[in-house]
Amino acid sequence: MTNPRALSTLPNLNDAERAHGERVAARLRERLALAGGWLGFADFMQLALYEPGLGYYSAGSEKFGAAGDFVTAPEMSPLFGRCLARQCAQVLQHTGGDLLEFGAGSGALAMTLLTELSQLGVLPSSYRILEVSADLQQRQRARLAELPDVLRARVEWLDRWPAQPMHGVIIANEVLDAMPVERFVLRTDAGHRLESLGVAVAASGQLIDSLRPAPPLLAAAVERAVGSLPQALPAGYQGEICLPLPAWLAGVAACLEQGVALLIDYGLPRAHLYHPDRASGTLQCHFRHRAHSDPLRHVGLQDITAWVDFTAVAEAADSAGLEPLGFVTQAAFLIGCGMENVLAAATSERERLAQAGEARRLMMPGEMGEAFKVMALGRGYEHALRGFAWQDLRGSL
Repeated sequence: MTNPRALSTLPNLNDAERAHGERVAARLRERLALAGGWLGFADFMQLALYEPGLGYYSAGSEKFGAAGDFVTAPEMSPLFGRCLARQCAQVLQHTGGDLLEFGAGSGALAMTLLTELSQLGVLPSSYRILEVSADLQQRQRARLAELPDVLRARVEWLDRWPAQPMHGVIIANEVLDAMPVERFVLRTDAGHRLESLGVAVAASGQLIDSLRPAPPLLAAAVERAVGSLPQALPAGYQGEICLPLPAWLAGVAACLEQGVALLIDYGLPRAHLYHPDRASGTLQCHFRHRAHSDPLRHVGLQDITAWVDFTAVAEAADSAGLEPLGFVTQAAFLIGCGMENVLAAATSERERLAQAGEARRLMMPGEMGEAFKVMALGRGYEHALRGFAWQDLRGSL
């Protein structure tokens, strides 16, 4: 449930943010009225994050880095992208073709990957960015304009999957955690009387949590997810489930004729994700580098995320015709991709010290090293992947 202490420490909104929040709230009330006074959480999350001109990822606020709400690995350090480039280069040497990044954020990863792949002598034919947010696409264009002409000319933007299947590499870094999820509550130890935790409006006009019986589609999906767990979930257990995930992975499969998709995100295998120790779920919001658990606060002004069920990813990928080629922690992936060699290339003591601190944040268990996982999905690719040589967690799925 919500952490009152975390909420009390959230920064105050400025006038522009308050005005934007009021516009988002007005749109939500309109949508709620059309829906009979109640929205499932996935519909709420879709609007809060992606509503054109209003949603968090569609409006013009700064999101990434020190001036935004959170820091991703590519923003934290180019070490991440330089290591990832070595895995991309290995695949591209076998497949040729293109590199497609789904949801490129600020463009930091694209900048590092293109620069490093150029130095490695293994550039893709094109670097495609599939970005549905016009605001983020504009920011990416501005950032990548700093690239040399020979690299910038390879970049193209898409707003949907390519019409023709590709050879090469697909990258999705912190994409899955921002897909809309449904929230559910189990009302007995046996999991009967499953309820959907959605959003309604109180008489005062304030957005509130609201429970309704789970519709059949949600009930069936939750039963598939939790029905075979090794441990029983307690009455009142609250969790999240991503219903759009199979369709998204079907899109990946349709796009990839030969090559590897690399999915990087925080999450767990199903048996560890749906666990009595996480009886309040994993939903988290980010606002100006403060994390809290109230998605109904600062709607449209904060990120909303949920941990990824990597078992669900593997199952949906298999159904779509993709083969899980590897599943490791981010730390193991970066080691396999040559982090030691990247660090050894530092040219000054100052650079070495700075990079050592960045590497710790990327790789230490208490930082990003264990919480973040990397999954490789392939089609028509039979070669070993260097980033997955140090560890194999596929048995935990």
